[in-house]
Amino acid sequence: MEELDIVIVGGGIAGLATSLALHRKGIKSTVLERSESVRSEGAAFGIQTNGWLALQQLGVADKLRLNSLPIHQIRDVMIEKGIKRRESVGPASHGEVRGVIRNDMVRALAHALPIGTLRLGSQIVSVKRDEATSFPIVHLRNGQDIKAKVLIGCDGSNSIVSKFLGLNPTKALGSRAVRGFTNYPNGHGFQQEFIRIKMDNVVSGRLPITHNLVFWFVVMLKCPQDSTNFKNQEDVARLTLASVCEFSEEWKEMVKNCDIDTLYISRLRYRSPWDVMSSKFRRGTVTVAGDSMHLMGPFIGQGCSAALEDGVVLARCLWSKLGQDGMNNGSSRKQIQEAIDEYVRERRGRLVGLSTQTYLTGRLIEASSPATKLLLILLLMILFRDHIGHTRYDCGPL
Repeated sequence: MEELDIVIVGGGIAGLATSLALHRKGIKSTVLERSESVRSEGAAFGIQTNGWLALQQLGVADKLRLNSLPIHQIRDVMIEKGIKRRESVGPASHGEVRGVIRNDMVRALAHALPIGTLRLGSQIVSVKRDEATSFPIVHLRNGQDIKAKVLIGCDGSNSIVSKFLGLNPTKALGSRAVRGFTNYPNGHGFQQEFIRIKMDNVVSGRLPITHNLVFWFVVMLKCPQDSTNFKNQEDVARLTLASVCEFSEEWKEMVKNCDIDTLYISRLRYRSPWDVMSSKFRRGTVTVAGDSMHLMGPFIGQGCSAALEDGVVLARCLWSKLGQDGMNNGSSRKQIQEAIDEYVRERRGRLVGLSTQTYLTGRLIEASSPATKLLLILLLMILFRDHIGHTRYDCGPL
């Protein structure tokens, strides 16, 4: 059986960010990624001020800014039965906002790691506790067992590590989202703004990445149950184009002329705010980060940035207890548990706020009853008077 100090399950944003944060503190880790290459689904993210602060700590912010336009404002439009009912324009964040291609971020994080940190094709099937040492043992699909002194689950919404912790399963929203890119060789000419349009049972958004590339999404609030079982990308493209048939010609052309290979459809899922508030995110020396910990809908655009924050905070907490030598200084199991407990305490308050605002905003978008809409608006006004206040957060230095 191979024995390692810190094992991170999942080579997505949270896993790579956590490993890089640890590396920048002089602590070695190993990332187990099930795919034969780093994961590329998800298309792009809108990274707000708090996310850029975390990226700055990870040392990759400047590199990512090179291929990303600053976004100056957010425009929300509501159209009902062909009539524009409301349009609002305001700041997208208290500071910097940019759209970042997911692959660009994954590559930037992965390339900053020491060679050998990321192990591709390493799919875990179970986690158990070693009866002699109480440390976790990870069993891989290829039959290999790995004992870790620290295990960090960053393995997404169907996390095996979160099941080991006893967390409740994530819940599905009724909505499905399609994400894609459209390239404009001669330039798109759009304003540097994030625009989001709600028309009946469809919400669609557009985010310029560069002067030639646009990221967009379409959320179908009422979607066929079999809409994730398409045989090919052409089926996804047809469904998406049909869902925006009442939008402007410019919008339909954007969807029609997309790079079909980039289309990605998924059912939106979330971890409920009350689960984030009450769940035990540590068992022994095992914890979680990213979507495994706080999966949330895209409604306030903080899922990726929150995962980056997780990595910075977790690395800082482990370093504060273990020191730069990490596991080499004879750190006890108790010290590791104290570090994880400190991480969970620091993150819980932040994550409860984000997940609650995301949940209420998502319910408001889906609501059809005027009374329900009014109640949700009042709750958001009371709890989150500054609706972009979440972007002010600073996860702090490594």
